[in-house]
Amino acid sequence: MATPLTPDALVRALRGEGVRTREHGDWRTHNRNHMGPWGPVHGVMLHHTAGRDSLALCRRGMPDLPGPLCIGLITKDGTLHLVGYGRTNHAGSGSTAVLDAVRTAKSLPSRPGPDAVDGNARFYGFEIENLGTGHDPYPAAQLDTVERLSAALCRAHGWTGASVIAHKEWTRRKIDPSFSMPVMRGRVARRLGSAPSGGGSGGRTYEPFPGAPFFAVGRRSALCTAVGRRLVAEGCGRYEVGPGPVWSEADRASYAAWQYKLGYRGAAADGIPGRASWDRLRVPRS
Repeated sequence: MATPLTPDALVRALRGEGVRTREHGDWRTHNRNHMGPWGPVHGVMLHHTAGRDSLALCRRGMPDLPGPLCIGLITKDGTLHLVGYGRTNHAGSGSTAVLDAVRTAKSLPSRPGPDAVDGNARFYGFEIENLGTGHDPYPAAQLDTVERLSAALCRAHGWTGASVIAHKEWTRRKIDPSFSMPVMRGRVARRLGSAPSGGGSGGRTYEPFPGAPFFAVGRRSALCTAVGRRLVAEGCGRYEVGPGPVWSEADRASYAAWQYKLGYRGAAADGIPGRASWDRLRVPRS
């Protein structure tokens, strides 16, 4: 459960994960939010288009289903085309049991329950260009982008691979996408086990998240100095002196500035590190 990312934070997360994107028109404000709230969000839902050359359709929709029909379309070459942002007409109604499983990162039911809850308000939606016949291949570049964009959103929100589901897992009405979701969730989970690969890590390893309780004011550790140096490098340092080895209110203010830079607001930008923001900071392991 999370507040949706801002459009800028989404783009940063995608680029940090190495996703090649193309932005179309007023995608940042093109949505169906007037039909109801978008969020809190709980996961990523994947679809296939059941057609070719689907960009205009995804953006504009159809007479009986106005666009946008997704946040982005992944074409065969692996480009993610951003066409809308916010509530989009992608999911429709689906299973309460499935939503509960995604919320708690548990295994999905073997079959979705009856349609009872609005998925447009609860999921980021992405279309994958494919005929869906079982005879139209998904190129490696296309599946790589599906993996990366899913991991980008999971990493930003602190979710696991269990937060990525298919339309066919949401409702009995649908069969998309026509590839194995357990395999895709496994790919996302493996990617989440490492630092984002799109930022040119050069083979460096990063400090694992020590947990929020580690960052109590007064904590003394060389890790505190390393975090402070990374915050200064990101332009988020709020130090008059330092940073030093003792976690201080200045460290907390600096980390709050980092959270704000990532798109967090209100209580989510409280200066207490969480796993998602920590993974994005990439503190080098000494």
